[in-house]
Amino acid sequence: MSRAERPEGPGVEQEGDALEVSFRTLEERSGLVVADLIERNQFRLFTDRPVSPTPADPAGHRFPVDAAVAVETAEIELPTVVSVCVRDEHGQMLAETEHSAYEEFPAGSYSLELCGPIKIYLRVEGRVTVATDVTQTRIGFDGPSEVRIGARSHHEGPAATLTTTDDPADVMTAVSTFSSALKTTSPERSYPTLRGHPPLVERGDHVEIPDGVTSPETGIRLELPPEYRSIYVATPLAYYLAADVVPSDRPRLVTDRGFEHDLDTMRGFETEIERVLKQTFFLDCVTRTEGYYSVDLHERDAVETDLDLDFEWLYDQSLATQLEEYLSVPFGAVEDELPEWRLTSHVDPRPENVELLPFVTNDLAVVRTPRDQPEPSSAVQTAAADEFFRDSAFTRSASSDDATRSYVQPETADSLEQSWIGDGAPIGASKATTDAFYNRLDRTPADGDIGITVVCNDPRMADERDVVDEVYGSREQLPFDVRVHHDLRRAELREVLSAETDLLHYIGHIDAAGFECADGKLDATTLTSAGPDAFLLNACQSYEQGSALIEAGAIAGIVTLSDVINSGAVRMGRMLARLLDQGFTVGSALEVAREDSIIGEQYTVIGDSSLSLARTDGGPPNVCVVRSRTDDRFELEWQSHPSTSFGMGSLVMPWLDEVNEYYLWSGDSRTFELTRKELRQFLSLETVPVKIDGSLVWSDELDLSKV
Repeated sequence: MSRAERPEGPGVEQEGDALEVSFRTLEERSGLVVADLIERNQFRLFTDRPVSPTPADPAGHRFPVDAAVAVETAEIELPTVVSVCVRDEHGQMLAETEHSAYEEFPAGSYSLELCGPIKIYLRVEGRVTVATDVTQTRIGFDGPSEVRIGARSHHEGPAATLTTTDDPADVMTAVSTFSSALKTTSPERSYPTLRGHPPLVERGDHVEIPDGVTSPETGIRLELPPEYRSIYVATPLAYYLAADVVPSDRPRLVTDRGFEHDLDTMRGFETEIERVLKQTFFLDCVTRTEGYYSVDLHERDAVETDLDLDFEWLYDQSLATQLEEYLSVPFGAVEDELPEWRLTSHVDPRPENVELLPFVTNDLAVVRTPRDQPEPSSAVQTAAADEFFRDSAFTRSASSDDATRSYVQPETADSLEQSWIGDGAPIGASKATTDAFYNRLDRTPADGDIGITVVCNDPRMADERDVVDEVYGSREQLPFDVRVHHDLRRAELREVLSAETDLLHYIGHIDAAGFECADGKLDATTLTSAGPDAFLLNACQSYEQGSALIEAGAIAGIVTLSDVINSGAVRMGRMLARLLDQGFTVGSALEVAREDSIIGEQYTVIGDSSLSLARTDGGPPNVCVVRSRTDDRFELEWQSHPSTSFGMGSLVMPWLDEVNEYYLWSGDSRTFELTRKELRQFLSLETVPVKIDGSLVWSDELDLSKV
């Protein structure tokens, strides 16, 4: 793969509100870097000659863009293989390139969509050639040509705020308007970019729906008992189906065509809602292949012959008709091909948690309501003590006093991640809070280096400080500004915790009284504001101090529930640093790291677990599981993980020569059999975590000759 260049060239200013994307020229090589200023994602476009981008009219693109420029070039090279959709002047899809593709188009007017971590569109007149191999994509033009480049951030906030009382009937009215954020009611709404963020919800003494917040008329109703438990569980489904939620003694899904689907079954109400959501979403993903993006989809090939459904006919039907046809199919007929769901949210059905429903719904989460109450527990501390006695190294505890808190352990769910919304510290799930989500909505554009702040307040932990200092910024594609502090006093640490940065990595001691400094303790609850977007508090019992950082303005963080032994903390710190550096979200980074550490269960996430530092050029973060079959053949399991750009409904394709079809994004493993040479080539394309022989290593450290 091409050497990455640091984007330090001049940028392009445009009039209007603060931009969410920017264009900068590369310094060491001809080309541009397109940056998502909210989500800190970047994508590089290499050109055959130096370019001077000039502002262009965003309205000149068929699809919405946040900003646009024009450059003159005869060729654009992309540093990775991405899907390129080519459309003519009427918007008709002409081709979608895949691996080892070569497409030529005669003189005409073309729109090209580049499906990377940022939505990028090209408009050009003349002949066009698109060629890909296993490592890059080249787009050639009819000699030096004006190419108009538009880009759109994946970030989208809610467009309005609703008010509801605590009356369940009023809450039903409020959540019925969530579907006003959908950009279409066609099966394409299964793409994450066509599902807008639902309106925010506030509690008040009367219902207030702002003008312009209007849900689509679909003729679909969710009839539910007027109680929080039922409403909360059904809200993501109501949003996705654009269904009215109305009171009824009998929970059921009905349409104005006379169709009824019982939701009170032997499997239970929550399970039935989950099945309807997953089945409808999945079959939308299959049906949409008849629409704007006509791609070869693995899941369609897997189920089509077993289903009595005419997808070409279905695509043009109403949503109510599609729903009726989808639910005529037994769940078992599609169950094996369903994508692994990104998130299950366990929501305590209390009135105040209605304010978190828009964020849960935006993730299209499966919602469950817990029936057990949090209670004090020593299980976590006991596990930590066991690890301590097995290791002679010191712990990161600043004192022998354990923090007193209540714990909850949500029931196991079939999803990549779990979140907990309620009282208590969750074990095995992230703790979602209203503060964290609102803090993310307030995240402002930042067109500069990605800031990493490392603090080491104990010289005995210098090993981790040195390791993480080396890890952060090791990717040449992204500009990192890494600042390392050690042995800070209280006033100095207060200043560091208040300064804006993308990630704070703290190494040291923490207890109930706060962060241990050279001159005493600093309690994060005394901060007026917190500057880090994300944080890793790699110290004992850092849960309460992490919660205080969220309340003061941070978005997400990884904390500990108990004492952690130093040797295990060093390994976790290094692994988490590499995962975050590679674009894994805070939540997925911890999920992966947990599996490689004996103390992994002592760590948890507070806040918005979907936050990531950055992602550049390629597809979603992934983990490879490698098993040796014979001397020269290997089994590769390819597991993709969520990012800002890749969520439920996205399409992915591993960079393998023999793979010519797309897969629905999912954490589920995709298994391929490769020769040693093919595996070596695949793992050389990008630095990724690899699970082999029960251990997690990195592809740039793996010697396949010894496997």
